[in-house]
Amino acid sequence: MNLIEYFPIVTEDGEVTGKASREECHSGTFLLHPVIHLHIFNSKGEIYLQKRAPDKDIQPGKWDTSVGGHVDYGEEVVDALLREVREELGITDFTPILLRVYKFVSDREAEMVHSYYTVYDGEIRPDPVEISEGRFWMIEEIENNLGKDVFTPNFEDEFMNVVRSLKTE
Repeated sequence: MNLIEYFPIVTEDGEVTGKASREECHSGTFLLHPVIHLHIFNSKGEIYLQKRAPDKDIQPGKWDTSVGGHVDYGEEVVDALLREVREELGITDFTPILLRVYKFVSDREAEMVHSYYTVYDGEIRPDPVEISEGRFWMIEEIENNLGKDVFTPNFEDEFMNVVRSLKTE
């Protein structure tokens, strides 16, 4: 059984104006749809990154935010965050802190990104279907690989504009 995934279509203010399929949203229509990102830091200040599976339709094989996922039609952003973290990494006991909400446009799609972070030292169990591998990176290691086609463009954007500043807090 192959169910079609539907995402809410939103205005830049977050108002839901309709819905569209995953395929529609990722096919160059630039329908603005909400997504969640979670950046997981450990107590040593390292950040967990996941390597996207090679069969993903967007940015396959690139290192990306700890958790990233779409908000389903009819789902609240925080519920999507909790669901994605549980599905991708098996984590249920964390406290998300909102970093920012912003519009990100790639060459194929437009996303309203709800970006969060947390500090977490517990067990991480990556889902092998979603993630080909995952590990903690030192901030300097990330900085040394920026612009080298190692990371997804949206991870690099968030890292440069928000996440990097968290290491001193």
